[in-house]
Amino acid sequence: DSDNGSEFINRDLIAWLHERDIEQTRSRPYRKNDQATVESRNNHVVRRHAFYYRYTADELDLLNELWELVRVKANLFTPSKKPIARESTRDGRPRRVYDRPRTPWERLKEFDDQDRAAGGPGFIPDDKREEIERTLATVNPAELVRRIHDIQDRLEDMAAPRTARLARRSGPDMAYLNKTLARIAGVEPEDNETPPADKD
Repeated sequence: DSDNGSEFINRDLIAWLHERDIEQTRSRPYRKNDQATVESRNNHVVRRHAFYYRYTADELDLLNELWELVRVKANLFTPSKKPIARESTRDGRPRRVYDRPRTPWERLKEFDDQDRAAGGPGFIPDDKREEIERTLATVNPAELVRRIHDIQDRLEDMAAPRTARLARRSGPDMAYLNKTLARIAGVEPEDNETPPADKD
C-alpha cells in the first residue's frame, strides 16, 4: 500500500510496477492509520537517526551517507522480535508471544532457505547473498555506530540553529500576544516592553 500522494501514484511508478508484475494498492483517503506499520518507521528509523531538524540541500550528501550506514546497521546488525501469538495469563490478561530475536537479514535468509529446500529458486540472487555475507564479515558494528554518531553530530551543528530560528519565526510571540490581549481587555500589562523585532 502507498498513500495517495502523486509521489507514489504517477505514470512512471505505475509503469515500473507493471513491468515487474506488481499490483499497486493504496490506502483509503483521509485514513491516516491505514499506514501504521510504514509510518512507525518514521520514528524507528528516520526520527531516531536524523532527529526533527529541517534540512536543506547543504546537508544532502551527509544525509545520503547517513542513510547508507543506517541501512546496514538496521538490516544486518539490529535484531527485532515479531509477535507470533496471543495467549492469556493465569489472571486472564492477554499477553503477546514473540519469536526469537533476529535481524531482518536473518529473517529473509531463513525464508530464502525454506524456499530453496522446497525446490524453489529462492528469493535472494546468489551474488547478492554473497555480497551481503561479505559485508557482514567485514563491517565492524562498533565502528559503524561511531561513524553514524559522527555524521549526526555534524548534521546537528548544521541544522539545529536553522531549525530553532524557523521555530521562533513560525509561531506567535506569546508574551507579546498576552500583553496585547490584556490591553484589549482594558487591563494594564505588567511591563511596557516593546515587541521584539525580527532579527532575520
